[in-house]
Amino acid sequence: MMKNKVIITCAVTGSVHTPSMSPYLPVTPDQIAEQAIAAAEAGASILHLHARNPADGRPTADPNVFMQFLPRIRQATDAVINISTGGSSLMTLDERLAAALQAQPEMCSLNMGSMNFGIFPLAKPGMEWQHEWEPQLLEATRGTIFKNTFADIEDILKRLGEGCGTRFEFECYDVGHLYSLKHFYDRGLVKGPLFIQFVLGILGGIGADPDNLGHMKRIADKLFGGDYRFSVLAAGRQQMPLITMGAVMGGNVRVGLEDSLTLGRGELAKSNADQVIRIRTILEALSLEIATPDEARTMLALKGGDRVAF
Repeated sequence: MMKNKVIITCAVTGSVHTPSMSPYLPVTPDQIAEQAIAAAEAGASILHLHARNPADGRPTADPNVFMQFLPRIRQATDAVINISTGGSSLMTLDERLAAALQAQPEMCSLNMGSMNFGIFPLAKPGMEWQHEWEPQLLEATRGTIFKNTFADIEDILKRLGEGCGTRFEFECYDVGHLYSLKHFYDRGLVKGPLFIQFVLGILGGIGADPDNLGHMKRIADKLFGGDYRFSVLAAGRQQMPLITMGAVMGGNVRVGLEDSLTLGRGELAKSNADQVIRIRTILEALSLEIATPDEARTMLALKGGDRVAF
């Protein structure tokens, strides 16, 4: 029966959106902790976490900032804590790994390929910015590559996977990323059950539409058979429609202000918990059951919250 339960992941703040885009985006450690805890109370069993400079909201990889909210979240919830190794496309790999290596969490995200990761269209003409860094960071993605080479992935698998017992949310932004994951699977460097996040709607990756979601699922079925679980992430306004479709297809879902700032057309989400409540209401109306954190741990073969370093 647990096999059919839906895991809700909440990506609390990310590094894509900036403070000027929404007054509800959590920036300080207190805000991140408060919104993460509320999301867990609303039904999220996995919390996907980035950090931000508390002074101006700029994405940061500083472990000292992570450690201002990780212990607080762990003490207040039993949710699985999933730390990003993606950070930002403008960070080095060592910067991106620093917090995760110190914290040794149950889960980390792992991006499965180098790619154009274009968020520069978010810098819309006439936007009023609170901080000078915001349009500069967005525009920088026009001319940079989000670097995730095979050597980088091997390094993460060795240092975090073997070294810390951390398992991964494999973020696949296109079909080719599934084949890259199969390469590591065939080599025995990753083992099932795999947890694959289909990431739809990032400029430079596969588009956010039902045909593409179906295609990603068909290819993953072909490559991994029954040795994987999938989740769906859709950027922006396609978030709720496509993750609902993913759940109906037998998958899991990801919400959060990292991926979308809204609840619906023209309506800003006032918290991450708002989005968790919205998708939980939809799923339960479809007679789908929500997985608890401990059920998610069993489904994904995680090491347990008592074996982390924070």
